[in-house]
Amino acid sequence: MTLVPDPWWLSAGLAAVLFLDAIASIRPPTFIRVCLDGVNFPRDWWWSLIVIKLAAAGGLIAGLWMPGIGLATNAAVILYFLAASYAHIRARFLKHEFWVNCLGMLVLALLALVFGFLV
Repeated sequence: MTLVPDPWWLSAGLAAVLFLDAIASIRPPTFIRVCLDGVNFPRDWWWSLIVIKLAAAGGLIAGLWMPGIGLATNAAVILYFLAASYAHIRARFLKHEFWVNCLGMLVLALLALVFGFLV
């Protein structure tokens, strides 16, 4: 196991996807609105997801130079999407938004962790 991602581009790619997701969430397109409404996430709290995703993107980028930061952030991103998956299952909202958006991001974060830090 390493404390700095190798290859670096896995963490950078995950950071880029999270950053773009956060920017898109400022004025959420239909698929994001449907997803958040489907799990009954209060609209008054949608802003918090933007902050979380921007902080995660920043942590992943900082982790390219600061040992341990990227690893901790990557683990937190996995926990975030596990919680999102639980919310989908609990709400019984298992449409394509769950399979593509939520589980897709979870798989991306897992791949970045495994191949960037563990292998």
